[in-house]
Amino acid sequence: MYAIVDIETTGGFSSGNRIIEVAVVLYDGDSICDTYQTLINPQRNLPGFITGLTGINEDMLSNAPVFNDIAQRLYGMLKDKVFVAHNVNFDLNFIKEEFIKVGIAYNPSKLCTVRLSRKIFPGHRSYSLGAICGVRGIKIDGRHRAMGDAHATALLFGQLLKNDPEQNILASLKNKGAEMSLPPNISKDIYQNIPEGTGVYYFHDAKGQVIYVGKANNIKKRFKGHFVGKSKIALRTEIHDVSFELTGNEFLALLLETLEIKRLWPKYNRSLKVKSNGWGIFLYEDQNGYQRMTVSKVNGKQVPICTFSSHSEAWHFLMDQVKNHSLCPKLCGIQKAKGACFGLEGAPCNGACMGAELPESYNARIQQFLDKVRMDGSRILIKEKGRDQSEEVALLFENGILSAFGFVDREHQVEGDITNQLKAVKPVMETKHLLRSYLEKAKKDNIYLLPS
Repeated sequence: MYAIVDIETTGGFSSGNRIIEVAVVLYDGDSICDTYQTLINPQRNLPGFITGLTGINEDMLSNAPVFNDIAQRLYGMLKDKVFVAHNVNFDLNFIKEEFIKVGIAYNPSKLCTVRLSRKIFPGHRSYSLGAICGVRGIKIDGRHRAMGDAHATALLFGQLLKNDPEQNILASLKNKGAEMSLPPNISKDIYQNIPEGTGVYYFHDAKGQVIYVGKANNIKKRFKGHFVGKSKIALRTEIHDVSFELTGNEFLALLLETLEIKRLWPKYNRSLKVKSNGWGIFLYEDQNGYQRMTVSKVNGKQVPICTFSSHSEAWHFLMDQVKNHSLCPKLCGIQKAKGACFGLEGAPCNGACMGAELPESYNARIQQFLDKVRMDGSRILIKEKGRDQSEEVALLFENGILSAFGFVDREHQVEGDITNQLKAVKPVMETKHLLRSYLEKAKKDNIYLLPS
C-alpha cells in the first residue's frame, strides 16, 4: 500500500518551520482506497508570501487543530505504507520533524515521483508537478493546496506504475544506498560520473549557472555529504548538474576553489564573498631588546608582518606561531599577565617575559618565524602531486599571491622557463592566506625561490 502525501508549510526548511496543511491519498496500486486532509495551526505567524502562494491565511488556521491533535490519526494512515511524494525528502522531513515533537518515531520506505518520472518518462524540460502533470494529461484541481497536489501525484504515480517495464520503482524500494539521498534532479548517471579524486566541484542550476563551488579530497563522498540528513531544501531542489576539475592535491584544490568563488560569485557560497584584509600582526622592540608582536587593525601608518581578513584569523595564526616557535604568549600580546606568563598547552615559555631568557636567544626564534612568514613575499615556485604519476602541479606565487599554475611533466627540471608553461590567473588576496598556512606545514624540498 502506498501513502501519497502532500503538505503546505510556513517556509522551505523543516527546521524552524511548521506544516499548515497535510493531505494523504492511500493507493493500492490500482485505485484510491482512502483520503485524509486537514489544515493545521502552526502556532506561529504565517508569512504573507505563503498566503499568496496557497490562498491559506491566518484566519483559516486560527481554529484549525494543532499537529498534536491529528498526529495519531495521521500516523495510523501512514504506518506500514510506502511514503510517496513529489520531491519526497521535502515532505518527509517535515512530517518526521512534526512526529518527533510529539514523541513518534517515523522512518518509512519512500519513493520520489520526481526521480521516478525522470527515469520512466525521460526527456522533459521540467519535472515540477505542474509541468509533468501537464504533459501527462493530469488535471490538478487546487494547485498548491495539499489535497489537489496529493491527488494529482497519486494519478501520476499510477501512470508510473503502469509504465515501468524495467522495474525502476521496485529497484528504488530495494535501494538503500546513495541514490536514494540524491537531489531529485540528479540522475544516477550524473552521480556515477562524479570522481572520487581530489579537486573542485561545481553545482549547476537548470540554466547551467554555477550556484555552488566546493573542494574535496574525495569529490563523490563530499557530494553525498551535502544531501545527508537535514540538507538545505533550496540547494537540493535547485541543483540540476554537477561538474568538476581534478587537481591531484588538496593545496591546489583550496586555491582553485578560492579563485572560482571570486570569479563566479555563486549564490550558495558566502564565506569568501567578504573583501577584507583589515587586520594584521605588527612587530616592535621593547625597551629591554625583546621583539614583541601584537594583533591590530591595519591603519596605513605601520606595515604589518602579514594581513588577515578577520581578528580571529590573525589571533589563531599568532597562537599557532607561539606554539610552533616556543614564543612567549605575553610578549606576543596573547596574554596580559602582570608578572610571568603562564605559557600555552604544549608550548611552555622559556622565561623571556621575566628576563630568564636573553633577548638574543628569544629574538632568534622570532627571526625564524619572520623568515618563514616573509618567504610568502618572495617569488616562489611550489611543486605538488599531480593527477597521476606522470605529472606534477607547479604553482607560481609572486608577492605571496598565486599568479599562475599548471600541470607539468614529472621529469621536467625546475628551471626559469617552467613559468612560461603555466596558466596565469587573476590575483586574489585570499590565496596569500592559503600560502601562509601551507608554508607552515610544507616540506622545504618542494619549494623553490626564483629570481625577482
